[in-house]
Amino acid sequence: MKGELIRVRGTVQGVGFRPTVARLAQEKGLCGFVRNDGEGVLIGLAADTESCDRFVTDLLAELPPLALVAAVERLEMNQEQKADLAQFNDFCIEQSALGPPRTAVPADAKTCLACQREVRDPENRRFRYPFNSCTHCGPRFSIVQGLPLDRDHTTMAQFELCPECRQEYDDPQNRRYHAQATACHRCGPKATLRRSDGKVFDYFRYSMLDEVDAAGALLRSGELLALKGLGGYQLCCDATNHTSVQTLRARKGRPHRPLALMFRDLDVLRRYAHVSDLACALLQSPAAPIVLLPKRAVPDAEWAPELSPAIAPDQPTIGCMLPYTPMHQLVLARLDRPIVCTSGNLTDLPPCIDDEDAFHRLSQIADWFLVHDRTIEHRVDDSVVTIMSDVPRVMRRARGYAPATLQLPEGLEHAPPVLAMGSDLKNTFTLTRSGEAVISPHLGDLDNIQALHDYRQHLDLLARLYEHSPSAVAVDAHPNSRASEVGRALARERNLPLIQVQHHHAHIAACLAENQWPMHAPPVLGIALDGVGYGDDGCLWGGEFLVASYQSFQRVATLKPIRLLGGDRAAREPWRCLYAHLRADMGWSELHSNYGDIEAVQSLWSRSVNLLDHMLETGLSSPLVTSTGRLFDAVAAALGIYREGLSFEGQAAMALEALVTPERLQATDAPYVFSIAQLPPGDLPYLDPRHMWRALLGDLWAGVHREVIATRFHRGLAQGIVHMAERLRRSAQGPAPLDTIALSGGVFQNRVLFELVTEGLQAAGFRVLTHRSLPPNDGGVALGQAAVAASRLLNAR
Repeated sequence: MKGELIRVRGTVQGVGFRPTVARLAQEKGLCGFVRNDGEGVLIGLAADTESCDRFVTDLLAELPPLALVAAVERLEMNQEQKADLAQFNDFCIEQSALGPPRTAVPADAKTCLACQREVRDPENRRFRYPFNSCTHCGPRFSIVQGLPLDRDHTTMAQFELCPECRQEYDDPQNRRYHAQATACHRCGPKATLRRSDGKVFDYFRYSMLDEVDAAGALLRSGELLALKGLGGYQLCCDATNHTSVQTLRARKGRPHRPLALMFRDLDVLRRYAHVSDLACALLQSPAAPIVLLPKRAVPDAEWAPELSPAIAPDQPTIGCMLPYTPMHQLVLARLDRPIVCTSGNLTDLPPCIDDEDAFHRLSQIADWFLVHDRTIEHRVDDSVVTIMSDVPRVMRRARGYAPATLQLPEGLEHAPPVLAMGSDLKNTFTLTRSGEAVISPHLGDLDNIQALHDYRQHLDLLARLYEHSPSAVAVDAHPNSRASEVGRALARERNLPLIQVQHHHAHIAACLAENQWPMHAPPVLGIALDGVGYGDDGCLWGGEFLVASYQSFQRVATLKPIRLLGGDRAAREPWRCLYAHLRADMGWSELHSNYGDIEAVQSLWSRSVNLLDHMLETGLSSPLVTSTGRLFDAVAAALGIYREGLSFEGQAAMALEALVTPERLQATDAPYVFSIAQLPPGDLPYLDPRHMWRALLGDLWAGVHREVIATRFHRGLAQGIVHMAERLRRSAQGPAPLDTIALSGGVFQNRVLFELVTEGLQAAGFRVLTHRSLPPNDGGVALGQAAVAASRLLNAR
């Protein structure tokens, strides 16, 4: 009798993998064992090769819902191992073995249907239990403290199982076998409702079922609630109560940014948004992300109250999600309307996970607190997904997706371990090890001391969890990047090589790595469009065409540079971008004589134009920038959209995109023209918006509707990008044709532009690589930094 050891790597711990292995082996009459260890799961089979073949095939076909197999390695056993295995008379599940952790930590998962039914069933002992879970669902990453993923290595260790739960936990035939978060009313975490002044709420006086039910009633009556969720606190209110929504915005300091909504079920959701089959599948998936959906003008039910207009100002979409924990399910049980469910923080600060910190910081926002006594080990925000070109695309990668690993492309799998620090905006960081990349959940913007402290804590947490010891640190090349400062300090402290990666090169490398582009494959044409990133010439880039591989890149084209009047202030005050763009193409005499009657020009003339012109001429506090994001801001300002100031990044561009309706796209509005000119020195070609501006101002003078102007702009920019790509393909020199394009950068969150560019490039015969599981914005930069660093380390050998 031959024997085999079968090593399985991936997300295979804490997801019901071992019971599945045992069940299959017992059904086939096989003897042996299965156990967790630091590398994943190890299976020993006393069987011939043919039986092992069938077993592996069936196992991969019958994986539990949350399992993700990255690799299966089969090894013949030596004589001593065969002798040990011969002692087994049946198949058993052994205790976990210790070892250096190389397995993946599962992401938190939405409550499965079986657990939902138990919570609703009055005959079940877990009826109305807010923390019900099993091996198919519930908290994972947010509670894990170490590997292997056993209960003793989670924040559930403080809750000793009652006899009934222990019996389920120890029974291989039960779906709660080694479900590390399993519990019940008797032995598990408990919820408590408190007022913001700290007093306990006597729910019996109000004839409520329990405190969670009372929280739902408070929301319906217009109160603001801080809810301790799966990976952090959330702020909630009735989304149809305009006063409550406005109060929440005022207290939180979030005047305009769209607010996420949670709906009791799909029936309620369909009254307020258009839900496709693909969106329905996303909403009900184990990840259960926020999905951006087209909102209905009015609810699809006469009795249903309308959403507050303050939910998503100037937006045709709303962010929608379904309850993903039993607590959410119970809070919404009697609500036939959506609730706001947004991060529990003051704007620009990290969401709270600690109870004391939450009471201190959120009592000035929330009237009530629904809390529990299970510790949150890792903060995890809600993920955000949109659908573009009929494909789900992650815009924020967090709960449900992170920290699931990504395999490194062919050629990079043997690189030494790297720590990549990411970007200052929408930060994530990446650890590489053993041919895979562990990407942290979304951490947000590192623009204050508390955010930086939170960032350092997460670096320490994941490094400890994975026992990660990097051989090099990769950082953004910007000299003043906060994330890079942390990385430089770490490299100095540990005497590690520091690898600087240009921002847009990292964007393209991230797209290549996500699409498994081999290390030694030919370079691609990367198109990186965003706000700003530090260029390798010391200027600020943001509209770049790069011929790129992992190892290196060459900048081959760009967007016309303008002055960023006032530096960072221009990113917050779009009129500055409009002034710089118009003055780059024409003098005041031409502007005044041809377009002086236009309100946008008149508003610019009312400012201190002499000072602004001096800044343009001298470059005083006005660096050159090739930013696509600032071009969108300038066009929005010309149309009177948030001209004076923005309350969040991308606000003007989002409102401009919202003007381009599906009906407008079906019309025959001619695109504005973006010409291609040469930029000395070196005759670098650039997209020139000169003709676009004259046509746009002419339309404003003629009273053309803003929807038409916005559509013509999007079409014109997309057409210009495609024309530039075709020109670069024709002029490319090298052994391989430049016929593959990688798209990345935050501007490609714009669905209209993304789809127009993608369709245009494909029609021109290009193969187009795009992001799907990673955001195109700076949330994906860390993977690109890691891939570039890995390539350079390998080439230096």
